[in-house]
Amino acid sequence: VLLVYLSGGLVLFGGCSVIMDIFKMIYYVGRIHCESPVKIVFPAVQALFVITYVLWVHAKDCVQIQQIITRCGLMLTLSTNLVVWMMAVTEESLHQTSIALTISVVFLSGRSGASECECSHNMCDVFEKVYYYLYPFNIEYSLFASAMAYVMWKNVGRQMDDHHSHNLRFSLWDVLIGPIAGLIILVAGLATFVMYEVDVAKEEPKKKEEALIMHYIMNIVAILLMSITTLIGCIIFRMDKRDQVSGKNPTRSLDVGLLVGSSLGQFLICYFTIVAVLASGVQGHINGLNLANSILTVIQLCLQNTFLIKGLHREPFKETETATVFANVMAVRERDPERRSSSIVPAHTLPIPLTLLQGRLNWKRRILKEICAFLLLCNVILWIMPAFGARPQFDNTVGSNIYEFQTWAAVVNIGMPFGIFYRMHSVASLFEVCFTS
Repeated sequence: VLLVYLSGGLVLFGGCSVIMDIFKMIYYVGRIHCESPVKIVFPAVQALFVITYVLWVHAKDCVQIQQIITRCGLMLTLSTNLVVWMMAVTEESLHQTSIALTISVVFLSGRSGASECECSHNMCDVFEKVYYYLYPFNIEYSLFASAMAYVMWKNVGRQMDDHHSHNLRFSLWDVLIGPIAGLIILVAGLATFVMYEVDVAKEEPKKKEEALIMHYIMNIVAILLMSITTLIGCIIFRMDKRDQVSGKNPTRSLDVGLLVGSSLGQFLICYFTIVAVLASGVQGHINGLNLANSILTVIQLCLQNTFLIKGLHREPFKETETATVFANVMAVRERDPERRSSSIVPAHTLPIPLTLLQGRLNWKRRILKEICAFLLLCNVILWIMPAFGARPQFDNTVGSNIYEFQTWAAVVNIGMPFGIFYRMHSVASLFEVCFTS
């Protein structure tokens, strides 16, 4: 499931990255008279790299020869994607924080519109706004590509073991309450996100305060419900008697490593936020909600990581199980006199549904699927809001007042991309746990 998720993510985010590069080229063509030509060449080269990489990954080239050269090439590809990711994060950070810096020709200026350079066509502002909205997809693509390169590097020369494969079935009719509750949170989150962006853009203190309160309340409700459902899921896994997955699996190890590693970014922001709010004396409703939101986020991350790690290391439920059917010995003797001397009759085995044998597991499987569906949709909205511009860390000045703006901006800009990736990666892990439940 992880490989399908990575492949699908590469296609989706890679396509958006190519579109972003095209818009950047068009934008800088209109400013070629006052900008370096490198700013046109770089998006073109990056778009070519994205297209080539996606085609290469989907060629499904299983390399068993020249393993050293292959591993070196994959490590070079992985390193390149990490460099591209750092560049994209830096650009996005400069844009979000509106810091005017002089940077290398590879990067864009976060406030390029404020310069005296005028565009030769009227669509420059439109293209600039569009490709900035596509930056989250470019950032996610670089992380997806790095993860896929790592999986391919680990699988070079690896012989697959076929006897561990499972024929899994997933039906949308298995869940109902979880998707409905998740959709309610998703729609409510989208509505509050739009209102938050509109009110913050007005730059009115009262509107800004109301927007922050609304945003914090929405996040607290979602995270509190997620924490409760995740705790229930952990209890069910505690009662579950399924075997643990045995054997080394680079994909699963990467899955768990990405979950734990990317969650550290959100932990970082929450830790500094808690310290800043406590240092300021927790004055006002906004700071109180900010503190509650940060503490609940830490709890939810711990519970969700535990739930996902337990779920990813469990063997899938089997569709059928062998049952023993015994024959009536006396009836057989009466019908067949030749067998009267024998008191032992061979038993026959028939595959019968697991639900007939182990009905007590039905409610566990149903609840696990409902929990996974609910958490999946909640993680989607928690990805959408920060990925598309929600920055309450900057709109609420408590962090910048305690740490000073430059330090606080560095903390947020380092932790936020990892937090965004964590929510996206959690969606794939939750789908896999739901799929195997």
